[in-house]
Amino acid sequence: MENYLSLSRIFLFLSALFVFQVASGTAMSYEEPKYTVVSQTDTYEVRLYKNRTVAEVTFDTDNGGFRVLFDYISGANHGSRKVEMTVPVTQSEKIDMTVPVTESNTDGRMIMRFFLPEEYSMQNAPKPTDQRVRIVDLPEQYFGVISYSGFASDSNFEKHHRELHTVLSNDGLVITGPPVKATYNSPFTPPFLRRNEAMYPLEWN
Repeated sequence: MENYLSLSRIFLFLSALFVFQVASGTAMSYEEPKYTVVSQTDTYEVRLYKNRTVAEVTFDTDNGGFRVLFDYISGANHGSRKVEMTVPVTQSEKIDMTVPVTESNTDGRMIMRFFLPEEYSMQNAPKPTDQRVRIVDLPEQYFGVISYSGFASDSNFEKHHRELHTVLSNDGLVITGPPVKATYNSPFTPPFLRRNEAMYPLEWN
């Protein structure tokens, strides 16, 4: 009987936690960069992202940049201004910009980006106090995107960006850069409710 009551309490607790997570996910709505879907298949879609501004940091793969960027939007900037959190958080390998564009892992370094709210640009975004944080205006750009649930792990990302690369190549689309991992949810969101995306920049005519 005691075991039954104990299991019942655990079930009720998990049920309450699940309802809380669903309710929180529904109630919390973060701003996303604006885009237009220009093409769609059963596997992926092609999006045109409008001009947007990001705070970014370059870091070693064994030393994440999330805390540096989170500190920036939490007030580690001139004026100690708090910046609203937006989604997604993106992460990709750093590449050298040359002509032609080359794809390379620069000494194993990565770039993580927080997208700033639409009201900000390089001209009016709070200036970081940490020199590792850069404010960058990104141009309009096309991306091939595949969405998936589950954990935002490297293995899950690799599985889906490889699948995306295959279908984009099979459809004759030209990939112009390394894959980007985009995450939209907090670590407390149940894996089956999470929204993750793998993205490739594209040449689109």
